[in-house]
Amino acid sequence: MALILASASPRRRELLRAAGIEFAVEAANLPEEPRPGEAPRKFAERLAREKARAVFGRQRGPAAWVLGADTVVIVDHAILGKPADEADAARMLRLLSGRTHKVITGVCLVGSRNGEVAEDVRSETTLVHMDPLSAEEIRDYVASGEPMDKAGAYAIQGVASRWISRIEGCYFNVVGLPVPLVHRMMREQGCS
Repeated sequence: MALILASASPRRRELLRAAGIEFAVEAANLPEEPRPGEAPRKFAERLAREKARAVFGRQRGPAAWVLGADTVVIVDHAILGKPADEADAARMLRLLSGRTHKVITGVCLVGSRNGEVAEDVRSETTLVHMDPLSAEEIRDYVASGEPMDKAGAYAIQGVASRWISRIEGCYFNVVGLPVPLVHRMMREQGCS
């Protein structure tokens, strides 16, 4: 069975390739806004489901499994998505500086099994401890451009790695896709 990644994220593509998982890419391109009062985990899972369903609904040829994913960063019960601009990125980094925050990635596999649509939605949570950042470090990091398309305005696999003193949970989840969880889901659904 073919796998389609319903995401334009280069990090998710890199993680799947590194794990030896073959896939095609078809971005869902949906709005990524939480609903009023929506809990972060529910938000991430809902977006993953909506992305997977949108791409699965476009399939015309042989049935393929579609993988949707969405990553959010949570601090003080607030969801930090991708920064709107440099000022927003700096704001997020100030919030994360010297603190522990959560990274939640919702994942959804949608496919066809025995003529029926099958759907599996789960999520992974990782705690991330970030060292205190100086105003100069924040300014220079934002100016580098790295934070601009990342949830929480940082990339653990990039320059920001120097400030991440410890994580509790799946590293790949923080990058953008909990690969071991996705692999288990694929195996359980018969999508090898």
